[in-house]
Amino acid sequence: MRIKSLTARVLLLTTVWSTVALVVIGLLISALYRRSAERGFQDLLRAQLANVINSVTIGDQGALTGSPQLGDLRFAQPRSGWYWVVEPLGTYTAAPLVSPSLGSSTIPVPSIVEVPFDKNYERYYQVKDAAGNTIQVAETEFVLDTDGRAARFRVTGNTAVVEDDVRNFAHSLYLSLATFGFGSLVVNALATLYGLKPLDKARAALGRIRTGESDELKGDFPREILPLANEVNALIESNRRIVERARMQVGNLAHSLKTPIAVLLNEARVLEPLHGEIVRHQAEAMQSQVQSYLNRARIAAQRESVLARTEAEPTLERLIRVLRRLNVETTFELSVIPPGLALAMEQQDLEETVGNLLENAARFASTKVLLTAREAADDVKGAETSHRRQWVELVVEDDGPGLEPDQIQEALKRGRRLDESKPGTGLGLSIVTEISGEYQGRLEMSRSELGGLKAKLILPGVAKDVA
Repeated sequence: MRIKSLTARVLLLTTVWSTVALVVIGLLISALYRRSAERGFQDLLRAQLANVINSVTIGDQGALTGSPQLGDLRFAQPRSGWYWVVEPLGTYTAAPLVSPSLGSSTIPVPSIVEVPFDKNYERYYQVKDAAGNTIQVAETEFVLDTDGRAARFRVTGNTAVVEDDVRNFAHSLYLSLATFGFGSLVVNALATLYGLKPLDKARAALGRIRTGESDELKGDFPREILPLANEVNALIESNRRIVERARMQVGNLAHSLKTPIAVLLNEARVLEPLHGEIVRHQAEAMQSQVQSYLNRARIAAQRESVLARTEAEPTLERLIRVLRRLNVETTFELSVIPPGLALAMEQQDLEETVGNLLENAARFASTKVLLTAREAADDVKGAETSHRRQWVELVVEDDGPGLEPDQIQEALKRGRRLDESKPGTGLGLSIVTEISGEYQGRLEMSRSELGGLKAKLILPGVAKDVA
Protein backbone atom coordinates (compact mmCIF):
# COMPACT_ATOMS: atom_id res chain seq x y z
CA MET A 1 0.00 0.00 0.00
CA ARG A 2 1.34 3.39 -0.96
CA ILE A 3 1.95 5.66 2.03
CA LYS A 4 1.04 9.26 1.25
CA SER A 5 2.23 10.84 4.50
CA LEU A 6 5.84 12.07 4.49
CA THR A 7 5.98 11.72 8.27
CA ALA A 8 4.78 8.11 8.09
CA ARG A 9 7.27 7.33 5.31
CA VAL A 10 10.24 8.72 7.25
CA LEU A 11 9.20 7.02 10.49
CA LEU A 12 8.58 3.69 8.74
CA LEU A 13 11.93 3.72 6.94
CA THR A 14 13.88 4.75 10.04
CA THR A 15 12.05 2.17 12.15
CA VAL A 16 12.78 -0.65 9.69
CA TRP A 17 16.39 0.42 9.23
CA SER A 18 17.01 0.84 12.98
CA THR A 19 15.40 -2.51 13.76
CA VAL A 20 17.42 -4.38 11.13
CA ALA A 21 20.65 -2.59 12.08
CA LEU A 22 20.22 -3.22 15.82
CA VAL A 23 19.35 -6.90 15.28
CA VAL A 24 22.41 -7.41 13.07
CA ILE A 25 24.63 -5.54 15.54
CA GLY A 26 23.22 -7.59 18.43
CA LEU A 27 23.82 -10.90 16.65
CA LEU A 28 27.34 -9.87 15.61
CA ILE A 29 28.33 -8.73 19.11
CA SER A 30 26.83 -11.90 20.62
CA ALA A 31 28.82 -14.06 18.19
CA LEU A 32 32.04 -12.19 18.94
CA TYR A 33 31.45 -12.44 22.68
CA ARG A 34 30.76 -16.20 22.41
CA ARG A 35 34.01 -16.68 20.51
CA SER A 36 35.90 -14.70 23.14
CA ALA A 37 34.23 -16.61 26.00
CA GLU A 38 35.05 -19.97 24.43
CA ARG A 39 38.66 -18.91 23.88
CA GLY A 40 38.92 -17.75 27.48
CA PHE A 41 37.37 -21.03 28.69
CA GLN A 42 39.94 -23.00 26.71
CA ASP A 43 42.78 -20.88 28.09
CA LEU A 44 41.52 -21.56 31.61
CA LEU A 45 41.53 -25.32 30.99
CA ARG A 46 45.08 -25.08 29.54
CA ALA A 47 46.27 -23.26 32.65
CA GLN A 48 44.62 -25.81 34.95
CA LEU A 49 46.12 -28.61 32.89
CA ALA A 50 49.57 -27.12 33.46
CA ASN A 51 48.88 -26.92 37.20
CA VAL A 52 47.96 -30.61 37.30
CA ILE A 53 51.13 -31.54 35.38
CA ASN A 54 53.27 -29.56 37.82
CA SER A 55 51.55 -31.17 40.82
CA VAL A 56 52.02 -34.85 39.86
CA THR A 57 55.23 -36.91 40.16
CA ILE A 58 56.30 -40.58 40.35
CA GLY A 59 56.97 -41.77 43.90
CA ASP A 60 59.62 -44.19 45.24
CA GLN A 61 57.37 -47.20 44.71
CA GLY A 62 56.65 -46.17 41.09
CA ALA A 63 53.19 -44.89 41.92
CA LEU A 64 51.71 -41.60 40.73
CA THR A 65 51.65 -39.11 43.56
CA GLY A 66 50.42 -35.53 43.96
CA SER A 67 47.41 -33.55 45.01
CA PRO A 68 46.72 -30.72 42.53
CA GLN A 69 45.23 -27.60 44.12
CA LEU A 70 43.45 -25.77 41.31
CA GLY A 71 41.71 -23.21 43.51
CA ASP A 72 38.24 -24.21 42.36
CA LEU A 73 35.83 -26.03 44.68
CA ARG A 74 33.93 -27.46 41.71
CA PHE A 75 36.75 -30.01 41.27
CA ALA A 76 35.68 -31.43 44.65
CA GLN A 77 31.93 -31.46 43.91
CA PRO A 78 30.62 -34.74 42.42
CA ARG A 79 28.99 -34.68 38.98
CA SER A 80 29.92 -31.02 38.55
CA GLY A 81 31.55 -31.55 35.15
CA TRP A 82 34.85 -30.18 36.46
CA TYR A 83 37.34 -33.05 36.64
CA TRP A 84 41.02 -33.91 36.30
CA VAL A 85 42.53 -37.30 35.51
CA VAL A 86 46.13 -38.57 35.34
CA GLU A 87 46.66 -42.01 33.69
CA PRO A 88 50.01 -43.84 33.14
CA LEU A 89 51.03 -44.60 29.54
CA GLY A 90 52.76 -47.47 27.78
CA THR A 91 54.56 -50.14 29.84
CA TYR A 92 54.39 -47.92 32.88
CA THR A 93 51.62 -49.29 35.10
CA ALA A 94 50.27 -47.56 38.15
CA ALA A 95 46.95 -46.55 39.64
CA PRO A 96 45.53 -43.40 37.98
CA LEU A 97 44.91 -40.21 39.91
CA VAL A 98 41.44 -38.59 39.66
CA SER A 99 39.73 -35.55 41.15
CA PRO A 100 37.22 -36.08 43.97
CA SER A 101 34.47 -34.74 41.68
CA LEU A 102 34.93 -37.64 39.22
CA GLY A 103 34.98 -40.48 41.79
CA SER A 104 34.59 -43.87 40.16
CA SER A 105 33.12 -42.44 36.96
CA THR A 106 34.96 -42.29 33.68
CA ILE A 107 35.30 -39.75 30.90
CA PRO A 108 34.53 -40.89 27.33
CA VAL A 109 37.66 -40.44 25.23
CA PRO A 110 37.64 -40.27 21.38
CA SER A 111 40.46 -41.89 19.50
CA ILE A 112 43.49 -39.93 18.39
CA VAL A 113 42.37 -40.50 14.80
CA GLU A 114 39.09 -38.72 15.49
CA VAL A 115 40.66 -35.85 17.47
CA PRO A 116 44.41 -35.59 16.82
CA PHE A 117 46.90 -33.63 18.91
CA ASP A 118 47.90 -30.17 17.73
CA LYS A 119 51.41 -28.81 17.31
CA ASN A 120 51.68 -28.25 21.07
CA TYR A 121 50.72 -31.88 21.61
CA GLU A 122 47.40 -30.90 23.06
CA ARG A 123 43.90 -31.71 21.98
CA TYR A 124 40.49 -30.33 22.94
CA TYR A 125 37.12 -31.96 22.48
CA GLN A 126 33.61 -32.05 23.93
CA VAL A 127 31.90 -35.11 25.37
CA LYS A 128 29.05 -36.01 27.71
CA ASP A 129 29.90 -37.17 31.24
CA ALA A 130 27.98 -39.71 33.30
CA ALA A 131 25.80 -36.91 34.77
CA GLY A 132 24.77 -35.72 31.31
CA ASN A 133 26.89 -32.56 31.40
CA THR A 134 28.50 -31.34 28.21
CA ILE A 135 32.15 -30.95 29.14
CA GLN A 136 35.15 -29.49 27.36
CA VAL A 137 38.27 -31.70 27.71
CA ALA A 138 41.86 -30.46 27.56
CA GLU A 139 44.28 -33.38 27.13
CA THR A 140 48.04 -33.83 26.78
CA GLU A 141 50.78 -36.41 27.42
CA PHE A 142 53.87 -35.68 29.50
CA VAL A 143 57.09 -37.57 30.44
CA LEU A 144 57.49 -37.55 34.22
CA ASP A 145 61.08 -38.79 34.79
CA THR A 146 64.39 -39.64 33.15
CA ASP A 147 63.33 -43.26 32.71
CA GLY A 148 60.84 -42.20 30.10
CA ARG A 149 57.75 -42.98 32.14
CA ALA A 150 54.86 -40.81 30.92
CA ALA A 151 51.25 -40.09 31.82
CA ARG A 152 48.20 -38.71 30.08
CA PHE A 153 46.66 -35.64 31.72
CA ARG A 154 43.07 -34.50 31.27
CA VAL A 155 41.26 -31.50 32.73
CA THR A 156 37.57 -30.86 31.99
CA GLY A 157 35.20 -27.95 32.46
CA ASN A 158 31.42 -27.75 32.24
CA THR A 159 30.42 -25.79 29.10
CA ALA A 160 27.22 -24.67 30.84
CA VAL A 161 29.36 -21.95 32.39
CA VAL A 162 30.11 -20.53 28.95
CA GLU A 163 26.49 -20.88 27.82
CA ASP A 164 25.17 -19.12 30.92
CA ASP A 165 27.71 -16.36 30.53
CA VAL A 166 26.87 -15.85 26.85
CA ARG A 167 23.12 -16.00 27.60
CA ASN A 168 23.35 -13.37 30.35
CA PHE A 169 25.48 -11.14 28.18
CA ALA A 170 23.07 -11.48 25.23
CA HIS A 171 20.09 -10.66 27.47
CA SER A 172 21.78 -7.52 28.77
CA LEU A 173 22.95 -6.61 25.28
CA TYR A 174 19.52 -7.00 23.64
CA LEU A 175 17.84 -5.10 26.46
CA SER A 176 20.32 -2.26 26.08
CA LEU A 177 19.97 -2.21 22.29
CA ALA A 178 16.17 -2.27 22.54
CA THR A 179 16.22 0.64 24.97
CA PHE A 180 18.64 2.51 22.75
CA GLY A 181 16.57 1.72 19.64
CA PHE A 182 13.31 2.85 21.23
CA GLY A 183 14.95 6.05 22.45
CA SER A 184 16.42 6.64 18.98
CA LEU A 185 13.02 6.17 17.36
CA VAL A 186 11.41 8.64 19.77
CA VAL A 187 14.14 11.20 19.14
CA ASN A 188 13.93 10.58 15.39
CA ALA A 189 10.13 10.97 15.44
CA LEU A 190 10.41 14.26 17.30
CA ALA A 191 13.12 15.44 14.91
CA THR A 192 11.01 14.43 11.91
CA LEU A 193 7.91 16.18 13.23
CA TYR A 194 9.96 19.27 14.01
CA GLY A 195 11.64 19.18 10.60
CA LEU A 196 8.33 18.80 8.73
CA LYS A 197 6.49 21.38 10.83
CA PRO A 198 7.01 24.11 8.20
CA LEU A 199 5.02 21.95 5.76
CA ASP A 200 2.09 22.02 8.18
CA LYS A 201 2.38 25.80 8.28
CA ALA A 202 2.39 25.92 4.49
CA ARG A 203 -0.68 23.68 4.37
CA ALA A 204 -2.47 25.92 6.87
CA ALA A 205 -1.54 28.98 4.79
CA LEU A 206 -2.95 27.29 1.67
CA GLY A 207 -6.11 26.50 3.60
CA ARG A 208 -6.51 30.19 4.46
CA ILE A 209 -6.17 31.03 0.76
CA ARG A 210 -8.75 28.40 -0.17
CA THR A 211 -11.23 29.71 2.39
CA GLY A 212 -10.67 33.31 1.26
CA GLU A 213 -9.05 34.45 4.52
CA SER A 214 -5.83 35.38 2.72
CA ASP A 215 -4.86 36.26 -0.84
CA GLU A 216 -1.29 34.93 -0.75
CA LEU A 217 0.89 32.32 0.95
CA LYS A 218 2.17 34.07 4.05
CA GLY A 219 4.53 32.73 6.68
CA ASP A 220 8.12 32.46 7.87
CA PHE A 221 9.26 29.45 5.83
CA PRO A 222 12.71 27.79 5.84
CA ARG A 223 15.07 28.10 2.93
CA GLU A 224 14.01 24.78 1.37
CA ILE A 225 10.30 25.70 1.26
CA LEU A 226 10.62 29.41 0.51
CA PRO A 227 11.06 28.93 -3.30
CA LEU A 228 7.87 26.84 -3.36
CA ALA A 229 5.98 29.53 -1.44
CA ASN A 230 7.22 32.18 -3.85
CA GLU A 231 6.13 30.11 -6.85
CA VAL A 232 2.67 29.57 -5.35
CA ASN A 233 2.29 33.29 -4.70
CA ALA A 234 3.40 34.01 -8.26
CA LEU A 235 0.84 31.52 -9.57
CA ILE A 236 -1.93 33.12 -7.48
CA GLU A 237 -0.99 36.57 -8.75
CA SER A 238 -0.95 35.32 -12.34
CA ASN A 239 -4.36 33.72 -11.81
CA ARG A 240 -5.70 36.95 -10.37
CA ARG A 241 -4.45 38.94 -13.39
CA ILE A 242 -6.03 36.42 -15.79
CA VAL A 243 -9.37 36.70 -14.00
CA GLU A 244 -9.28 40.49 -13.97
CA ARG A 245 -8.33 40.58 -17.64
CA ALA A 246 -11.16 38.19 -18.52
CA ARG A 247 -13.63 40.29 -16.56
CA MET A 248 -12.46 43.44 -18.29
CA GLN A 249 -12.76 41.81 -21.72
CA VAL A 250 -16.23 40.50 -20.91
CA GLY A 251 -17.28 43.95 -19.75
CA ASN A 252 -15.90 45.58 -22.87
CA LEU A 253 -17.66 43.07 -25.12
CA ALA A 254 -20.94 43.50 -23.28
CA HIS A 255 -20.65 47.28 -23.54
CA SER A 256 -19.81 47.16 -27.24
CA LEU A 257 -22.81 44.91 -28.03
CA LYS A 258 -25.28 46.63 -25.77
CA THR A 259 -25.73 49.71 -27.94
CA PRO A 260 -26.16 47.93 -31.35
CA ILE A 261 -28.75 45.56 -29.88
CA ALA A 262 -30.60 48.47 -28.25
CA VAL A 263 -30.64 50.27 -31.63
CA LEU A 264 -32.11 47.18 -33.29
CA LEU A 265 -34.81 46.96 -30.63
CA ASN A 266 -35.70 50.66 -31.06
CA GLU A 267 -35.80 50.35 -34.84
CA ALA A 268 -38.06 47.32 -34.58
CA ARG A 269 -40.74 49.46 -32.97
CA VAL A 270 -41.06 51.75 -36.02
CA LEU A 271 -41.11 48.99 -38.59
CA GLU A 272 -44.23 47.35 -39.89
CA PRO A 273 -45.79 45.12 -37.20
CA LEU A 274 -44.97 41.88 -38.97
CA HIS A 275 -41.33 42.71 -39.73
CA GLY A 276 -40.85 44.65 -36.51
CA GLU A 277 -41.97 41.69 -34.42
CA ILE A 278 -39.49 39.40 -36.21
CA VAL A 279 -36.60 41.84 -35.71
CA ARG A 280 -37.56 42.38 -32.06
CA HIS A 281 -37.67 38.65 -31.31
CA GLN A 282 -34.34 38.08 -33.04
CA ALA A 283 -32.71 41.02 -31.24
CA GLU A 284 -33.97 39.78 -27.88
CA ALA A 285 -32.66 36.30 -28.69
CA MET A 286 -29.29 37.85 -29.62
CA GLN A 287 -29.28 39.79 -26.37
CA SER A 288 -30.06 36.65 -24.35
CA GLN A 289 -27.47 34.51 -26.14
CA VAL A 290 -24.75 37.17 -25.84
CA GLN A 291 -25.43 37.56 -22.13
CA SER A 292 -25.44 33.79 -21.62
CA TYR A 293 -22.13 33.22 -23.37
CA LEU A 294 -20.56 36.24 -21.71
CA ASN A 295 -21.52 34.74 -18.37
CA ARG A 296 -20.02 31.42 -19.41
CA ALA A 297 -16.77 33.08 -20.43
CA ARG A 298 -16.59 35.03 -17.20
CA ILE A 299 -17.35 31.99 -15.04
CA ALA A 300 -14.87 29.79 -16.94
CA ALA A 301 -12.17 32.43 -16.41
CA GLN A 302 -12.56 32.43 -12.64
CA ARG A 303 -14.09 29.01 -11.92
CA GLU A 304 -10.81 27.42 -10.84
CA SER A 305 -9.67 30.45 -8.90
CA VAL A 306 -9.04 29.73 -5.24
CA LEU A 307 -9.97 33.35 -4.44
CA ALA A 308 -13.69 33.09 -5.35
CA ARG A 309 -15.69 33.24 -2.11
CA THR A 310 -19.18 34.48 -1.25
CA GLU A 311 -20.75 34.43 2.19
CA ALA A 312 -24.13 32.71 1.87
CA GLU A 313 -26.19 34.35 4.62
CA PRO A 314 -25.75 38.08 3.81
CA THR A 315 -26.20 37.50 0.06
CA LEU A 316 -29.33 35.38 0.45
CA GLU A 317 -30.74 37.73 3.09
CA ARG A 318 -30.37 40.63 0.65
CA LEU A 319 -32.27 38.71 -2.05
CA ILE A 320 -35.05 37.82 0.42
CA ARG A 321 -35.39 41.48 1.48
CA VAL A 322 -35.86 42.61 -2.12
CA LEU A 323 -38.48 39.95 -2.83
CA ARG A 324 -40.36 40.73 0.36
CA ARG A 325 -40.78 44.31 -0.81
CA LEU A 326 -41.94 43.17 -4.27
CA ASN A 327 -44.26 40.44 -2.95
CA VAL A 328 -45.81 41.81 0.23
CA GLU A 329 -48.49 39.11 0.38
CA THR A 330 -45.98 36.26 0.32
CA THR A 331 -44.02 35.05 3.36
CA PHE A 332 -40.31 34.42 2.76
CA GLU A 333 -38.27 32.34 5.21
CA LEU A 334 -34.48 31.87 5.16
CA SER A 335 -32.46 29.19 6.96
CA VAL A 336 -28.64 28.92 6.72
CA ILE A 337 -27.02 25.87 8.38
CA PRO A 338 -24.39 26.21 9.73
CA PRO A 339 -23.90 29.96 10.19
CA GLY A 340 -20.94 31.28 8.24
CA LEU A 341 -21.56 28.98 5.28
CA ALA A 342 -19.65 30.17 2.21
CA LEU A 343 -19.69 29.27 -1.49
CA ALA A 344 -16.73 29.09 -3.84
CA MET A 345 -18.30 31.25 -6.56
CA GLU A 346 -18.82 34.89 -7.50
CA GLN A 347 -21.51 36.81 -5.65
CA GLN A 348 -23.29 37.92 -8.82
CA ASP A 349 -23.53 34.30 -10.03
CA LEU A 350 -25.03 33.21 -6.72
CA GLU A 351 -27.49 36.09 -6.84
CA GLU A 352 -28.49 35.28 -10.42
CA THR A 353 -29.06 31.55 -9.84
CA VAL A 354 -30.87 31.79 -6.50
CA GLY A 355 -32.64 34.99 -7.57
CA ASN A 356 -34.21 33.26 -10.60
CA LEU A 357 -35.41 30.38 -8.43
CA LEU A 358 -36.86 32.77 -5.83
CA GLU A 359 -38.62 34.83 -8.51
CA ASN A 360 -40.21 31.71 -9.97
CA ALA A 361 -41.25 30.52 -6.51
CA ALA A 362 -42.72 33.93 -5.62
CA ARG A 363 -44.59 34.04 -8.94
CA PHE A 364 -46.41 30.75 -8.32
CA ALA A 365 -46.51 30.53 -4.50
CA SER A 366 -49.82 30.87 -2.69
CA THR A 367 -48.55 32.25 0.60
CA LYS A 368 -45.09 30.97 1.43
CA VAL A 369 -41.56 30.56 -0.01
CA LEU A 370 -38.84 28.76 1.95
CA LEU A 371 -35.10 29.07 1.17
CA THR A 372 -32.68 26.71 2.92
CA ALA A 373 -28.87 26.70 2.60
CA ARG A 374 -26.91 23.85 4.17
CA GLU A 375 -23.88 21.68 3.69
CA ALA A 376 -24.61 18.89 1.23
CA ALA A 377 -24.74 15.37 2.63
CA ASP A 378 -22.17 12.85 1.40
CA ASP A 379 -24.67 11.07 -0.85
CA VAL A 380 -25.53 14.24 -2.81
CA LYS A 381 -21.99 15.37 -3.57
CA GLY A 382 -22.40 14.00 -7.05
CA ALA A 383 -20.95 16.80 -9.13
CA GLU A 384 -18.05 15.59 -11.25
CA THR A 385 -14.77 16.93 -10.03
CA SER A 386 -11.19 15.75 -10.02
CA HIS A 387 -10.34 17.00 -6.57
CA ARG A 388 -11.94 17.03 -3.14
CA ARG A 389 -14.46 19.82 -2.61
CA GLN A 390 -17.13 20.87 -0.15
CA TRP A 391 -20.63 21.20 -1.63
CA VAL A 392 -23.55 23.40 -0.57
CA GLU A 393 -27.22 22.58 -1.06
CA LEU A 394 -29.62 25.48 -1.73
CA VAL A 395 -33.30 24.49 -1.64
CA VAL A 396 -36.14 26.81 -2.74
CA GLU A 397 -39.69 25.57 -1.96
CA ASP A 398 -43.13 27.07 -2.37
CA ASP A 399 -46.72 26.11 -1.60
CA GLY A 400 -48.01 26.73 -5.13
CA PRO A 401 -49.42 24.22 -7.60
CA GLY A 402 -46.07 22.66 -8.42
CA LEU A 403 -45.13 20.73 -11.58
CA GLU A 404 -45.42 17.17 -12.78
CA PRO A 405 -42.23 15.30 -13.82
CA ASP A 406 -42.89 15.81 -17.56
CA GLN A 407 -43.61 19.49 -16.94
CA ILE A 408 -40.29 19.85 -15.08
CA GLN A 409 -38.37 18.55 -18.10
CA GLU A 410 -40.26 20.97 -20.35
CA ALA A 411 -39.66 23.92 -18.00
CA LEU A 412 -35.89 23.39 -18.09
CA LYS A 413 -35.79 24.01 -21.83
CA ARG A 414 -34.60 27.48 -22.83
CA GLY A 415 -37.43 29.92 -23.53
CA ARG A 416 -40.26 27.54 -22.60
CA ARG A 417 -43.06 28.90 -20.40
CA LEU A 418 -45.72 26.57 -19.04
CA ASP A 419 -47.98 29.40 -17.84
CA GLU A 420 -48.29 32.23 -20.38
CA SER A 421 -50.48 34.19 -17.96
CA LYS A 422 -47.47 34.89 -15.74
CA PRO A 423 -44.83 37.45 -16.74
CA GLY A 424 -41.37 36.25 -17.76
CA THR A 425 -39.17 35.22 -20.65
CA GLY A 426 -38.81 31.49 -19.94
CA LEU A 427 -35.02 31.81 -19.65
CA GLY A 428 -34.68 31.73 -15.85
CA LEU A 429 -34.34 28.00 -15.22
CA SER A 430 -32.09 27.44 -18.22
CA ILE A 431 -29.80 30.23 -17.00
CA VAL A 432 -29.69 28.62 -13.55
CA THR A 433 -28.83 25.26 -15.15
CA GLU A 434 -26.07 26.79 -17.26
CA ILE A 435 -24.44 28.73 -14.44
CA SER A 436 -24.57 25.80 -11.99
CA GLY A 437 -23.16 23.53 -14.69
CA GLU A 438 -20.26 25.90 -15.28
CA TYR A 439 -19.46 25.56 -11.56
CA GLN A 440 -19.70 21.75 -11.88
CA GLY A 441 -22.92 21.78 -9.86
CA ARG A 442 -26.47 20.82 -10.83
CA LEU A 443 -30.15 21.70 -10.48
CA GLU A 444 -32.78 19.19 -9.34
CA MET A 445 -36.54 19.79 -9.24
CA SER A 446 -39.25 17.76 -7.54
CA ARG A 447 -42.47 18.03 -5.52
CA SER A 448 -42.11 19.93 -2.25
CA GLU A 449 -43.56 18.89 1.10
CA LEU A 450 -45.24 22.33 1.08
CA GLY A 451 -47.25 21.20 -1.92
CA GLY A 452 -45.53 23.22 -4.62
CA LEU A 453 -42.22 23.00 -6.46
CA LYS A 454 -38.92 22.10 -4.78
CA ALA A 455 -35.80 23.34 -6.59
CA LYS A 456 -32.55 21.94 -5.18
CA LEU A 457 -29.37 23.68 -6.34
CA ILE A 458 -26.02 22.03 -5.54
CA LEU A 459 -23.10 24.47 -5.79
CA PRO A 460 -19.44 24.36 -4.73
CA GLY A 461 -18.72 25.53 -1.22
CA VAL A 462 -15.48 26.72 0.28
CA ALA A 463 -13.37 23.58 0.72
CA LYS A 464 -12.51 22.57 4.24
CA ASP A 465 -8.95 21.81 5.20
CA VAL A 466 -8.30 18.09 4.83
CA ALA A 467 -5.49 16.64 6.87
